[in-house]
Amino acid sequence: MNILENYYKKVIKYDLLNKFSYTRIEDIPQLKKISLNFGCKSSDIKNLAISLLALELITGQKGVLTKSKRANILLKIRKGNPVGCMVVLKKNKMYDFLFKLLIDVFPNLRDFKGIHVAKRLNKTSFSFTLIDLISFKELEKQFYLFSNLPPLNITFVTNARSKKELVYLLNSFKLPIISRLQL
Repeated sequence: MNILENYYKKVIKYDLLNKFSYTRIEDIPQLKKISLNFGCKSSDIKNLAISLLALELITGQKGVLTKSKRANILLKIRKGNPVGCMVVLKKNKMYDFLFKLLIDVFPNLRDFKGIHVAKRLNKTSFSFTLIDLISFKELEKQFYLFSNLPPLNITFVTNARSKKELVYLLNSFKLPIISRLQL
């Protein structure tokens, strides 16, 4: 069992029970999955392969290419062409990635004060973008390959019922969130 998973089961769950009222145990908010996504502006196979390799190195799980749903004339992309890649992490790999993010990545980012929450926060998910990806130790070793990666979109999906529950859950995991909804 991962440290963060144990911390959720032993501490965060009871804090949520004391803070908010629930009629069923299944209603207690929990982290369901983490989705990582690279969106490439062109369908150049070299950029897609490098971003797919970077996702695999970061997460330890094989990524999937995402294809365009409709054509875009300005970007010169046809319908069905690959435009990015993504990985969905669940269970142990999700907690391992979150631990790596909290311990290794956030402290190594330059001028990092915290993650700013948008005014229109979704009540079941929280997304943010990482631009400086060299702070991952796996990518740092081959800097020349991963120097021009597109920004990495990270989405935390929960089963929270309100924005306050979502922010409280993410703050309980010690994510550095800067918002007006902090409790």
